[in-house]
Amino acid sequence: MSQALTLPAVSAAGSIDSYIQAVRRFPMLSAEEECRLATRFREEDDLDAARQLVLSHLRLVIAVARGYLGYGLPHADLIQEGNIGLMKAVKRFDPGHGVRLVSFAIHWIKAEIHEYILKNWRMVKVATTKAQRKLFFNLRSMKGSSDSLSQAQVADIAYRLSVKPEDVVEMDSRMAGHDLALEGDSSDEGAFAPIDYLADASSEPVRVLEGRAVDLLQQDGLQTALAGLDPRSRRIVEARWLSDDHSATLHELAAEFGVSAERIRQIEVKAMQKMRTILEPMVPGGR
Repeated sequence: MSQALTLPAVSAAGSIDSYIQAVRRFPMLSAEEECRLATRFREEDDLDAARQLVLSHLRLVIAVARGYLGYGLPHADLIQEGNIGLMKAVKRFDPGHGVRLVSFAIHWIKAEIHEYILKNWRMVKVATTKAQRKLFFNLRSMKGSSDSLSQAQVADIAYRLSVKPEDVVEMDSRMAGHDLALEGDSSDEGAFAPIDYLADASSEPVRVLEGRAVDLLQQDGLQTALAGLDPRSRRIVEARWLSDDHSATLHELAAEFGVSAERIRQIEVKAMQKMRTILEPMVPGGR
């Protein structure tokens, strides 16, 4: 139905006052007229009847939306969302229940405005559960000031809204906060923005490439370097530096090969130098 009806446009860039004046020109409906139009719409799917019902209640949306200006969102957007709620109410309205449309529609109007505020008031959602929504839309007026809540106020609000005291404290903290631009103010060169301390240095391209090079060096490069050694030199290097259980001492290897510990040290030094020569071309920045 919302696509079939043509309503006065609410332009954020234009004048809200002009829209309000246009809406006030639509006549109010008597109970008999409202019942007749609602019956025509329900039984005959008469969109013109639905349109008259909607137009006659646009001033109600304006009045409801005005009550939510304290959330800092555009008045025009609040009205547009409220209009959607009004059209949903007209679609579901049953005059046979003996209730006026104004009483039935106000729930739907508020529901749409609430949903819009919760989605757009902050980048991070502040209320998702039923209790949190109740707190969000009542805490500001019940609190009465911008000061921190006292324990007595917390207990009173929790009792009146049938929620937990800790939920009151948490919502008060959420509403007292504010969004912060990730990259901060570009005009302030000395500003310290969240991007400065939230950035994951390990994901930077240079770090990633260096990490891959190190992995390659540890896997393929090391095996290539070891393969370039003679059996005795390889055994010494592996026993001294690559053993998971126990690193052999110079004297233990000296006893194994029947030479002096000094000789084992000399072989080890030459083997490491040879391995370094083999590995250098594989290291980023190496020759």
